[in-house]
Amino acid sequence: MGTPATQLVLDSRRLEAVFARCFSRSENTVLAGGAAEPVYQPAEDARSPHRLFYREDFFSSALHEVAHWCIAGKERRALPDFGYWYAPQGRSEAEQRAFEAVEVKPQALEWFFSIACGCRFRVSVDNFTEDGELPDTLPFCQQVATQAYRFRDRGLPQRALQFFHALTDEFNTSVDLRTLAFDARELY
Repeated sequence: MGTPATQLVLDSRRLEAVFARCFSRSENTVLAGGAAEPVYQPAEDARSPHRLFYREDFFSSALHEVAHWCIAGKERRALPDFGYWYAPQGRSEAEQRAFEAVEVKPQALEWFFSIACGCRFRVSVDNFTEDGELPDTLPFCQQVATQAYRFRDRGLPQRALQFFHALTDEFNTSVDLRTLAFDARELY
């Protein structure tokens, strides 16, 4: 029995290869799966690469971590995990708002990358209510959609644009960046 086409298309190793073609030489950075939790580790010395780890073999985790990397400036890329804090499940409302404020831009870029790969994008609020349910995500979805329109209209960051175009080539999606539409209700 053969592998379903969707599994072949969404093989995260393809993302690693695209990332390597784009950034292994110019940025000395590699994308690697298999991590229990996603993390960015700057190079320990000039001979070793920076490593961007995504969770297990999850395609969306890889896209999400690349989005964070594309936004991080040179100073942040010198810090473990870009110098971000992470509060685990069970955040207060204020902590959740702070988390979402940091996540709007990366998740908007992840949406672009998902479209370039021909796969569905879903926001991640990464926090559940006490009864195990997701909180109302529509306000955050709207913020992500608004930011996606800003990126579309004002331009993607340089590395994000390079990765976006490389993804459209790899996944043969022929996406025209200027015509993309983002509807928060699709994410809700």
